[in-house]
Amino acid sequence: MSFGPDGSRAAQSHSRPGREAGHPERASEAMPQPAPDAKSTDASMHLVVQRCMDGDSGAWTELVQTHHRRVYALCYRFTGSSSDAEDLTQDVFLKVYGNLRSFDTERGSFQTWITTLTRNLLVDHFRRSKQQRATSSMDEGWDEADDLPLTQRLAQPGPDPHDRAVQRQLEKLVQEALVKISPELREAVILRDLQDLDYKEIAQILRVPEGTVKSRISRGRAELARVLERSKGQVV
Repeated sequence: MSFGPDGSRAAQSHSRPGREAGHPERASEAMPQPAPDAKSTDASMHLVVQRCMDGDSGAWTELVQTHHRRVYALCYRFTGSSSDAEDLTQDVFLKVYGNLRSFDTERGSFQTWITTLTRNLLVDHFRRSKQQRATSSMDEGWDEADDLPLTQRLAQPGPDPHDRAVQRQLEKLVQEALVKISPELREAVILRDLQDLDYKEIAQILRVPEGTVKSRISRGRAELARVLERSKGQVV
C-alpha cells in the first residue's frame, strides 16, 4: 500500500504499466472532440468582427480568408464571368470593411449578413450592366468555385476520361443556363442549391416571405431544366 503526497492512501492499479485502460483520464483525452456547432461558429466570427473593429489586421485577414471562397462563388454563379466575379468580390469586401459596425448579431449570423450584402451588390451590378454576360473565360473560375450539386444529378463523374469530359461539359452548360434565367429566379436557385442556405436565411437575404422563396426556387429549377433540355444535344 502506498500513500499520496498529502498522506492519504493511494489506490493500487492492477493494470499493466503503460496501458491506457489503467488511466481513464488519458482515455478521455484521446476521445475525438465534437465539431463546433453553428452557434459556436457564429460566436467565434462575432469575436473576429469585434477584433477587426478594434483595428486588428490579423482578424481582417482571417475574416477574408474564411468568406472569400463563398463570396467569389456567389458572384461567379450570378454573373458567369470570372473577371466580373473577381472585381465584385473585391467590391464586396470593401463594402464589408466599411459597414462592419452595422453588423448586428441579433438580426442573424455573419454569413447571412455578408450574403445579403453580396446579393445587394450583385443586383446593383445587374441593373448597371443591363444585360447578362457569359464570357469565354468561364472555365478559368470554374475550378475555384464550389462543386455544383445540380450537375451531379445529371451525370456521375468517373475515372474514365470521357466521363470526366462529359461532366465538365455539363457543368459549363449549367453555368450558361444559370445566366439565361431571370435574376430573381437565378439568385433563389443559387442561394439554395449552390450556397446551401435554408429557406429562412434566403427569405431574410431577399427580404421576401418564405413562401415566395419556395416558389422562386421551384420556378427557377423548372426554368433551368428547360434551358438544359434545349442544350443537352451539346453534350458529347
